[in-house]
Amino acid sequence: MMNFRSAVTVLFIFFLSVMAKAQYTMHKMVSVGYTYQNQSFGEVGGKLLFLKNDDVIYRLGGSALMGSAGSKFAIMPKLQADVLLNFEKNVDFYHSYYLLIGAEGTNKYIAPKIGVTLFGLLDLAGGYAFPIGDARLNGKEMKGLNVNLTLNIPTVFIHDMFK
Repeated sequence: MMNFRSAVTVLFIFFLSVMAKAQYTMHKMVSVGYTYQNQSFGEVGGKLLFLKNDDVIYRLGGSALMGSAGSKFAIMPKLQADVLLNFEKNVDFYHSYYLLIGAEGTNKYIAPKIGVTLFGLLDLAGGYAFPIGDARLNGKEMKGLNVNLTLNIPTVFIHDMFK
């Protein structure tokens, strides 16, 4: 458990130091998706997107992974941090795709990941999960291939949709 706390602390300090250098715009998002981690999980949560310009974007998020593990329903909390990169500067709307580099962690595993995102709204990422200690979820080991497919919906869009 101490390794998880240390990793979260390091990520938090890193992002605070990056954001202390310049003024960033923050956008709130609701996220829903699918995660495969030795088992299939549905994911529901929220993310904060920070940007100063359109070629580097930072995201922090928290969500709940829900699924069946060991024939029992299970819920795992998940924290994640991502950096979205597009190397074309000042082209705004034409930035349709970004390289996604990040990490996610639960109380059972930590997984670095890499992938692509379309407008920062639809993510496809994969990585490898490393278990924290001897942690298991209902007897199932949480290590190995990690795949995420996530839809991120800005709260502004949701608000405008119900006007």
